[in-house]
Amino acid sequence: MTGRVVTVNVGVVTRADWAGANGRSGIDKRPVPGRVPVRPEGLVGDFISDLRNHGGPDKAVYAYASEDAAWWEAELGRDIRPGGFGENLTTYAVDVTGAVIGERWTVGSAVLQVTMPRTPCATFAGFWGVPNLIKRFTARAAPGAYLRVLREGELGAGDPIEVTHRPAHGVTVGEVFRALNLQPELLPRLLAADDLPGWIRDKARRRLTTPPA
Repeated sequence: MTGRVVTVNVGVVTRADWAGANGRSGIDKRPVPGRVPVRPEGLVGDFISDLRNHGGPDKAVYAYASEDAAWWEAELGRDIRPGGFGENLTTYAVDVTGAVIGERWTVGSAVLQVTMPRTPCATFAGFWGVPNLIKRFTARAAPGAYLRVLREGELGAGDPIEVTHRPAHGVTVGEVFRALNLQPELLPRLLAADDLPGWIRDKARRRLTTPPA
């Protein structure tokens, strides 16, 4: 089955005491109709408050699988609407956790490239109102994937997601997340993934060369 976009979601301004130092967050992303332009910095109309930790070329677009969202609905016993993870693309029939770092997706007229997993933060926990969400999200290890924009274009709900290139190194989004958070024995694998942002590979090198305490 060909993967597809279920919804395209952009952030609205949310003001809350959990929303970081400036009290504003763009984590509340909501489905929008029609075609949405995508640029190197992300989707047109997407509000991002904390540009230090979110957005930028390596985190221009965030994708999360509807199948993983369904797991969380069952786990928490509540509905989670598309965009509820702060994702720009809610996907169907795409193995987002198993996506290889550097693989390319053609979506609409845009070409996107998988770069890294998402790291949960206190803002995410505050938005959901689940105090131990970071621990639970980490243990689940289905973080969703950030993507960079290789070719600008437009995309929309219902667009097929076609994987047009997959690097031979085979390092997946899930492996990177587990290496950084759960299984340090996987850290050497990260050095083979040339398309990982340099700061992540540098972090892996530092951890591999630092003696255990």
